[in-house]
Amino acid sequence: MTTDNVTGGRTHSGRGSRLWARGAVLAVLAAVAVVLVAFGEGGAAVLVSGFAGLVVSAVGVWWLVARRGPLRWLGAILMVGAPVGLLLFFVHSGLWVIALVVLALWGVALGCGRLALRPSHQAGQVVRAESRPAPRRPVILMNPNSGGGKVGRFALVERAEQLGARVIVLDPSGGDQVLELARRAVSEGADLLGVAGGDGTQAEVAAVAVQHDLPFLVVPAGTRNHFAMDLGLDREDPSLSLSALTDGEELRVDLGDVNGRAFVNTVSFGVYAQVVQRPEYRDAKAETALDAMPDLLHESGPRLDATVDGTFLPSQQALLVSNNPYTRPDPFTGRRLRLDRGELGVIGVRVEGAAGAADLALRGSGSDSLHVMTAHRVDVTGGGGDTVPVAVDGEALTLPTPVTCTIRPHALRVRVPRDRPGAPPAAPAVDWRRIFTLAFGERGGR
Repeated sequence: MTTDNVTGGRTHSGRGSRLWARGAVLAVLAAVAVVLVAFGEGGAAVLVSGFAGLVVSAVGVWWLVARRGPLRWLGAILMVGAPVGLLLFFVHSGLWVIALVVLALWGVALGCGRLALRPSHQAGQVVRAESRPAPRRPVILMNPNSGGGKVGRFALVERAEQLGARVIVLDPSGGDQVLELARRAVSEGADLLGVAGGDGTQAEVAAVAVQHDLPFLVVPAGTRNHFAMDLGLDREDPSLSLSALTDGEELRVDLGDVNGRAFVNTVSFGVYAQVVQRPEYRDAKAETALDAMPDLLHESGPRLDATVDGTFLPSQQALLVSNNPYTRPDPFTGRRLRLDRGELGVIGVRVEGAAGAADLALRGSGSDSLHVMTAHRVDVTGGGGDTVPVAVDGEALTLPTPVTCTIRPHALRVRVPRDRPGAPPAAPAVDWRRIFTLAFGERGGR
């Protein structure tokens, strides 16, 4: 097990990173200098006020999600009111130009910091593609409900059949057993299995493809399509992925395993997993989450214990295990640089009250409330219970404890189009401790 930085890879070493890191530090110092010069003796008070505003806003976020009644309303007011009040102060004082200059310098600092920490490799540029013959009897399962009806909107059935594939359209009511359909397709001679649907359906069919050492085709017809994004596929037009049937190549990537079930993206435990269990979640995500959070985040709420390659993480409120690590501790906005490292990404969160929330908001990955690791095995128990709610690639499940997550390196053969856009650049989380180390300490750094 290693405690890793949130970028999931080494930064560009050498003079370039060092110069960008120094540029970030200089931009921060310039922003501080502008405030001190503009306000004279009151400059220090303004800086302290700005820092206090961030703390108050973070406390407001905590009260909004962890409390009910008047405290929740007060939290919403503090969350919005603290930064807005600071901006109004600048405008009312006739110093809005100063505010714009400071914001611009802060933007420059963030930009330089991300360039300094940018990883030395990108997904799709490192996973070696292999030329393989085109499949002769490809079978693709398609979920007509996925992504709000992308299968019909992009005419995926017609396009796949034109390219020689047999298409199985899943029952819109969800009555079909995806695993059984995939296994039957293999028994009938399929030499490629594909899925047009969400990540959960993709993982089920991928498991069958691995079992029979068949190539697997991803058609990004789901909502977020994280797996497709990290493979470098075009998520805007899922029909373009079908060109891999006639003009494609293969990538060898890893596949996650949770208690014998495959996953391509993430396994979530704790707060998120509890929320998605609720039947009203799909129709009212935000309302359901806000209603559930106070009970889940309370001191007496459910906690998780995890053993990460021998390291014990007690009483976690949320735990996320991913098939390869994400670039930042937020898989909704981050992505994975590699899908073939043979490692699980692990993110654990334990926030104790408003002070912990403020610390997490200000220090980010440096906070004691956040654990970011990589591992080969993760064992999770649910506070003494026999079962624990789990969200596997977004699908709500209940699994017996202990829940064990492992990874199968290079297990999955993914057939992708030869001509594909590639994964978008990953913006690393800005870690100021690492930036200062790059600027004035050891060269390169982790």
